[in-house]
Amino acid sequence: MKIAMVGSGYVGLVSGACLADFGHDVVCIDKDPGKIERLQAGVMPIYEPGLAELVAGNVKAGRLSFTTSLAEGIDGAQAIFIAVGTPSRRGDGHADLSFVHAVAREVGEHLKAPAVIVTKSTVPVGTGDEVERILADAGLAFPVSVVSNPEFLREGAAIGDFKRPDRIVIGAEDDFGRQVMQEVYRPLFLNQAPLLFTSRRSSELIKYAANAFLATKITFINEIADLCEKVGGNVQDVARGIGLDNRIGSKFLHAGPGYGGSCFPKDTLALLKTAEDYDAPLRIVEAVAKVNDSRKRAMGRKVIEALGGAEAARGKTVALLGLTFKPNTDDMRDAPAIAIAQTLQDAGVKVTAYDPEGMEMAAPLMPGVTMVGSAAEAVTGADAVALVTEWDAFRALDLDRVKALVKTPVLIDLRNVYRPDEVRAKGFAYTSIGRP
Repeated sequence: MKIAMVGSGYVGLVSGACLADFGHDVVCIDKDPGKIERLQAGVMPIYEPGLAELVAGNVKAGRLSFTTSLAEGIDGAQAIFIAVGTPSRRGDGHADLSFVHAVAREVGEHLKAPAVIVTKSTVPVGTGDEVERILADAGLAFPVSVVSNPEFLREGAAIGDFKRPDRIVIGAEDDFGRQVMQEVYRPLFLNQAPLLFTSRRSSELIKYAANAFLATKITFINEIADLCEKVGGNVQDVARGIGLDNRIGSKFLHAGPGYGGSCFPKDTLALLKTAEDYDAPLRIVEAVAKVNDSRKRAMGRKVIEALGGAEAARGKTVALLGLTFKPNTDDMRDAPAIAIAQTLQDAGVKVTAYDPEGMEMAAPLMPGVTMVGSAAEAVTGADAVALVTEWDAFRALDLDRVKALVKTPVLIDLRNVYRPDEVRAKGFAYTSIGRP
């Protein structure tokens, strides 16, 4: 089957490369000529483990190609995926659907044969209806089906998530759309990947509801961690104790500095705006978003407390290890490190930082932070070290060497990577999250 993937960002590129790896003929389309030129040269626009090799293999096999021409890319395609950005709109927080609508209009202008138009982008409820109206206005003389197929890709594990999914959600209103989407995902049937067919509006809501629920789990355990610090409990024991209950589950119960990234902050806000529009307020999600925003600054204050308080911290230097919102990505969108660094700088603290992949993206978002080339360089002469993102490279630091390099042996572990007794035995003043 020929598939067109409109948008060659994170979702579009990963999805297109994986579909090509299934044996489909995939064309990735993007308006940015520089991005397409780099992709044709084998240069990835994002960091995702295994993606460069996957793209290169399928380009070499002739199953994956790139173009800036939508008319050329969709010619002969039976399925046309829309995988463009839907950022939060300035002023009101709604998802900005201008890119989605623009693609729909251009598809309507150039489509020559029956096809299924698939919204892969994360879009609010009712977007498929609007895409359908735009295509109807184009006066096409053949059947076109508009389908919702939300993505559930974790950055850093996206290829595995696509090829071995928990579920594939397809919101279709007609048999044509359902049949074509079954053929798109037929290679996964050997893995018994569950295809969940729903109405289009239900499918659109599933993505937002899933992200809001996961964000709620993260925020819940973060607040429990704060309570543990007050009462002398251990949040890791609490998380394990509740996570062993199959009704709750152990995932997303790791206390830390708050969630970030491209999905949770944007999607919770968009869901809240949709709920407001339909007069169905989501009070729990409102609280989650508010608590998460305040938590990031609170983590900066936690570092300041570890330095002895606001007066003692002024003029000192803190080394941040890890900047991206999670490991194995270069994504800095809403990363807690940004707010943490700003809080430290507002208190007169100097900040140095190192991240294995994210410093190019981080630099313009963190003015005044000194970016260095290694963890050792970051900690040298520092009055405190704060572990912000749990990259593998930071999980087994040589604490004896770190102690020899720092000015003062103070370690603030915002991901609970280390055991308190072991770190303190090395002579560090140690602070973690929700542990006595």
